[in-house]
Amino acid sequence: MGATAPADRSIRFDHLLLLTTPSGLYEHALGTAPRVGNGMCVDDAARALVVLARTPAPTSAITATTTTYLRFLRGGQRAGGLMHNRRTADGVWTDEQSTGDHWGRALWAFGVAAHVGDPAVAADARRGATWAMAARSPYPRAMAYAALGAAEIHRLAPDDEASRRMLQDARAALPRPRPHASWPWPEPRLSYANAVLPEAMITVGAALGDDDLLGDGLGLLQWLIDEQTVDEHLSLVPAGGRAPGDARPGFDQQPVEATALAEAASTAFLVTGDDRWQAVVERCVAWFEGANDSHVPVRDAETGGGFDGLERDGVNQNQGAESTLAWLACLELAQAMPAAAR
Repeated sequence: MGATAPADRSIRFDHLLLLTTPSGLYEHALGTAPRVGNGMCVDDAARALVVLARTPAPTSAITATTTTYLRFLRGGQRAGGLMHNRRTADGVWTDEQSTGDHWGRALWAFGVAAHVGDPAVAADARRGATWAMAARSPYPRAMAYAALGAAEIHRLAPDDEASRRMLQDARAALPRPRPHASWPWPEPRLSYANAVLPEAMITVGAALGDDDLLGDGLGLLQWLIDEQTVDEHLSLVPAGGRAPGDARPGFDQQPVEATALAEAASTAFLVTGDDRWQAVVERCVAWFEGANDSHVPVRDAETGGGFDGLERDGVNQNQGAESTLAWLACLELAQAMPAAAR
């Protein structure tokens, strides 16, 4: 099936709202039906808050749902900036508080939501960010997401010391590329949410005036895009990761990988103004629309749902929160681009 024409694109929240309750967002679905017993998580609530906080003209339902996701995230915060991730449908947090990736994603979401037009939401998001910035994580991706959130607060309040300290600590924590190696990626294999690492380098480099770090991020992002492009379409790293010499294409490709690339390319465009990054965002949207290794759509255009993985012979028919939010976020990023790029 060919890719859907850009003129047919519109952002639909039907499926996301189906997965949402007044207290949170179900993580998994069987087909389109929420898997209530699998519960909810901060990871997805953070992604959802980013998507809704970026909605340019939110309806009353979207505004109310934004508050739901923010309340869920704030409910997971604990002393010292630590956070729970997993919660049952009836409100019981089931994991140990920590600074895993969910903490970083929550801080990113707080930073984005601190810019919304609703003063109460913006103020509570700012409080959540300040609380989260009291902690640090030993995990590079968690610190990368945290840096994105800190940069949003720094942009809102340049004199904010907590956000500046977070940006400085993230700069020290981010792994550096190996520019003269045949495999410049700073890890032995590509794994998940890979593009957040160069995106954080670009973001921190721009915020702190570190041109070397900014250049490293832009170069590593371009390598990552080249590594995942075949015949002008994305051939994403599969769920099992990819190391040098692995057979391609790999399957169980995850929608979140396309959106991580789109997020990073959008950031690169905002920092540099270079039109080539606009084309990358468009390629990420096209992956969802069928310009991929299996030539099938990885989204439901009628409901806004996203399928849970691209397989050799089609898609995983389940439409969970992560995949749905990946599609919605990618489409939002594309529509935020200048009109000439679309």
